[in-house]
Amino acid sequence: MSGTGRTNGGHGRLGSVLSGLAVAVGCVLFLGGFVWGAVEYQPYTVPTDSMDPTVKAGDRVLAQRISGDDVRRGDVVVFKDAQWGDMPMVKRVVGVGGDKVACCDDKGRLSVNGKSIEEPYVARMPGGLASTTGFGATVPKGQLFLLGDERSGSLDSRVHLQDQGQGSVPRSTVTARIDAVAWPPSGLIERPDAFAALPGGVSEPGPVTLLVGSVVLGALLILGGAAYGPIAQRLSRRRTGPTGRTDGEVSTVAG
Repeated sequence: MSGTGRTNGGHGRLGSVLSGLAVAVGCVLFLGGFVWGAVEYQPYTVPTDSMDPTVKAGDRVLAQRISGDDVRRGDVVVFKDAQWGDMPMVKRVVGVGGDKVACCDDKGRLSVNGKSIEEPYVARMPGGLASTTGFGATVPKGQLFLLGDERSGSLDSRVHLQDQGQGSVPRSTVTARIDAVAWPPSGLIERPDAFAALPGGVSEPGPVTLLVGSVVLGALLILGGAAYGPIAQRLSRRRTGPTGRTDGEVSTVAG
């Protein structure tokens, strides 16, 4: 009589099915994340240091395509206005229609409607001042007042105070809102808490975190599913002896 080992063909077929499913789901998540990202976001390279230290010259950012009506104080936006050179620019919104924006208070801070705004990104400015020059402006309805985070050198609404609108630009000039610095990786763009305390609050980041998670998870599933076959074969060889029997299997032959 002869003994025979049990095969693991059932388990092998199940593993193959699961690995194929993992690859398929991974492809959907990976490609879907990129497609979704292409619809929601436009990549943009920042040309100057006017937003330093938040965004530096040469940084590659992800800017969500939005309507100007969705912009809130504290947002870092991409806009293009004829009076500003008719080219894409990146600035932070510090005032919306009806706001009275002024600088500086007795501690060198920006104020909006009489409320002083703590802005952590201006700490490195000369004297920690929110502006090297004093100013005041009332933002017309439907307009936005914009400043660069690098207040000592940024050419922003302060330069255009004598223009119509006292340096502000129409909401319609905004094409996108920057959610994150993609390269070098720096994470999400924060909205200062002080703006959140004003009427209307601050905006929420777009789905950039979900998009990145979808792409990363998809890549892991694809790699894991594709690696199953070679790993299963290697493990199978280790369990199988040189004669093809499973390690520990004994054949008996009647004498």
